[in-house]
Amino acid sequence: MPSSQGSHEQTRVIVVGAGIGGLTAGALLARRGYKVTIFDQAFVPGGCASTFKRRGFTFDVGATQVAGLEPGGIHHRIFAQLGVELPAATTCDPACAVFLPGEKEPINVWRDPQKWHAERQRQFPGSEPFWQLMARLFRASWNFQSRDPVLPPRNLWDLWRLLSAVRLDTLMTVPFALMTVGDALRLYGLHKDKRLKKFLDLQLKLYSQVDADETALLYAATALAVSQEPQGLFHLQGSMQVLSDRLVEALEKYSGKLFMRHSVEQIYTESGRVTGVKVRHLKTNQVWTQEADIIVANVTVQNLVKLLDKETKQQKYSLKNPFSLYKRRVDKLPEASGAFVVYLGVDRSAIPEGCPPHLQFLYDYNGPIGENNSLFVSVSKPEDGRAPEGKATIIASSFTDTQIWWQGTKEDYEALKEQYTQEAIARLGEYFHLTPETIVHQEAATPRTFARFTAREKGMVGGVGQRISTFGPFGIATRTPIKNLWLAGDSTHPGEGTAGVSYSALTVVQQIEARS
Repeated sequence: MPSSQGSHEQTRVIVVGAGIGGLTAGALLARRGYKVTIFDQAFVPGGCASTFKRRGFTFDVGATQVAGLEPGGIHHRIFAQLGVELPAATTCDPACAVFLPGEKEPINVWRDPQKWHAERQRQFPGSEPFWQLMARLFRASWNFQSRDPVLPPRNLWDLWRLLSAVRLDTLMTVPFALMTVGDALRLYGLHKDKRLKKFLDLQLKLYSQVDADETALLYAATALAVSQEPQGLFHLQGSMQVLSDRLVEALEKYSGKLFMRHSVEQIYTESGRVTGVKVRHLKTNQVWTQEADIIVANVTVQNLVKLLDKETKQQKYSLKNPFSLYKRRVDKLPEASGAFVVYLGVDRSAIPEGCPPHLQFLYDYNGPIGENNSLFVSVSKPEDGRAPEGKATIIASSFTDTQIWWQGTKEDYEALKEQYTQEAIARLGEYFHLTPETIVHQEAATPRTFARFTAREKGMVGGVGQRISTFGPFGIATRTPIKNLWLAGDSTHPGEGTAGVSYSALTVVQQIEARS
């Protein structure tokens, strides 16, 4: 491990954004001796994995569960490098209980592989060949990913890292590299199994942002298996904020600096390389330029394009101008989803006995995955630090079109927000015991709320959808066309979630180290 006082101590690194990806990259670079400064416009670090408090309740803003805490998992590896303790957590078992329309018994996604095998055979008769294919692809993909390949490669070093991760078992994935989950269902004659298809749509939308017909098969193999042993999904003690707190602790341990309520409004370049950023202190409105040798942008790729200075953005499309081609690709990306979220603080009596920590509901087979026709619900556990004694939190989210929240007047917006809130609470009332007496606190967030507090373009969540055209070797690279500018976060491989963005950050750090 490189010393924290090495040859990099005069190399100035600015990290834009203190989400999990930015904090991870910043802490790892500070550990390696770089002079790291992180700026974020929010009140607290963590981005979409941060929290807020109301009337004694602690609500997770977006992310509510964590992967990668197990030995060998990405968080376990990174925290070991940083020399800080992993946060206390319990496994989610089942990882999720999925309720399909009109059904009172859920499909339980068990952590125990044998229990999950029995569950899916009972729920989806005749589908086992499909699941066995997914298991084989997962094992090969997981082994490949554990060797830290760079996807997609953008120079010879990246390509060397990619090829170094390839083994014989990796080659078995090649015939499936251009297939979607929908293709695999058709291959096994399962595409007309309505229950199986909708179950997969629900699960995959959480991870890939798109349904089974669009999700890349190799991505889905990991997304659908990561909740089983020896991996797993974890519920943090206290809140999701403890993950950010540990990373901030590590950043400061190695002399890195974090400035909240500071907005980076522009990234400056000269002769195709970064030179610094324009920073605004949001309390005092003071503006200044901060020079940098390296910049890591922990933002969406859409936000990154907007941050680059006007001269760079206005250059014409040309094969001789890599950034203009980069911008063209970003402009053509499919619209990302937003989220509508209801946060409830309730009396513990509102929670049914034996309620799992995470649930999914689909209310109408013919309706969309989102817009309150489907809800992903997270429920706090007794004594997990999220609610006062005898109380609990319920967080229910639904994918939504971001555009509808930016149209019309303020009154139109408030009316739509109230409509969605009441619809969501009515839906939740079919499972939870929700009455005026059991609801202690309620509020809602829309894409406009996420845009305000996370600065993500249009309030989008979850990054770039994991379609064939945007997954793995075809995805958005961490290495940008601008020299010494890197992109970390859910726009890059391997996608969303705290584990995904942490892997992205680790890739960035390895690329930066390789340039030295």
